[in-house]
Amino acid sequence: MHLILNFVKHESFAGVLLIIATILALIAQNGGMSSFYTEILRAEFTIGFQEGYALSKPLILWVNDGLMAIFFFVVGLELKREIVQGELSKPSQVALPIIGALGGVIAPAVIFWFFNHADDFALRGWAIPTATDIAFALGVLLLLGKKVPSSLKIFLLTLAIIDDLCAIVIIAIFYTTQLSMISFAIAGACIAVLAVFNYYGVSKKSFYILVTIILWVSVLKSGVHATIAGVVAAFFIPMKDRQNKNLLEELEHDWHGITSYFILPVFAFVNAGVPLHGVHFEQLLNSVGLGIFFGLFIGKQVGVFIFSYLFIKFGFAKLPEESSWTQFYGVCILTGIGFTMSLFVDSLAYHDSNAFYHADKLAILLASFTAGVLGFIYLFAFAKIKNRKETQIQG
Repeated sequence: MHLILNFVKHESFAGVLLIIATILALIAQNGGMSSFYTEILRAEFTIGFQEGYALSKPLILWVNDGLMAIFFFVVGLELKREIVQGELSKPSQVALPIIGALGGVIAPAVIFWFFNHADDFALRGWAIPTATDIAFALGVLLLLGKKVPSSLKIFLLTLAIIDDLCAIVIIAIFYTTQLSMISFAIAGACIAVLAVFNYYGVSKKSFYILVTIILWVSVLKSGVHATIAGVVAAFFIPMKDRQNKNLLEELEHDWHGITSYFILPVFAFVNAGVPLHGVHFEQLLNSVGLGIFFGLFIGKQVGVFIFSYLFIKFGFAKLPEESSWTQFYGVCILTGIGFTMSLFVDSLAYHDSNAFYHADKLAILLASFTAGVLGFIYLFAFAKIKNRKETQIQG
């Protein structure tokens, strides 16, 4: 039992849950439960008092707009903590991950554009291969234990956090629909209230949660994607309240397990169910599927590595401590695990359209799986070769 509890607490367990949720989704969509699975996702759920004062959405949108807002709230808390007192507060340590993350956005987007520049609707998905799944990528890296130096783990974590920040900016700028000024005004009022709470160090978590819920609804109605509300609210949570308690870390601790072990697996389950009935292999080899697969698997690793390599060679940064270029490239391979973040951007870009025979989602799953497996094998094999050489030298 003790070993099981330690495994559950391990970050890699979140990645295992994502794999299980994905497999269950594929079985549900392509097995005998296909109709039930689809009907449940499309079922309308309503919260409110009466007509005109109710919010009604299909289950899949409650997950994508609601639960994912909580996930981005936790991401926002992590970002603020890292900016104020963590890795992102030290310019010397954050410069390399920033440049690497920039390469990991530009290269995949260029590859996707190369395959899809002639189709305006297809081109909406250019940001799909630019994302990295923190839980999954770190989970794979942590499975390697001491075979990978801690400096590379910190590099990947920092890069993934910056990657999420890039995704937030992309969503806000490129996946925003028509704007409602009234909803924006309400959202602005909520932000002002949160700013006051922050200034006076209000310690009641319930106050922040209540205002954040109102902020979420107003942002949802404004035309900007609702997940942005989670990030904005997180940045107004004070590091210390009036009792000198670290309110931000308390909230992060409260919600981290929920997002890793519940929200992300649920998101994977409702979004990864790709129907494969009647779909031929040739149909899956469309421009969107190819752009996503090569963007994630090739573009991410090449973009992160080349941008980082040039930045180091020009003397602006150093290779992470106790690591080699070979190990560094192995970590770059793992950045191609887009998974939940890529699925999320895909849902914004194409609104679950089957115009591409679901090659978009299937490409995300295949590219993420390929990057994870090959990245693990590459780093594991390098560690064994390194240990064998060290043994021979000592002998």
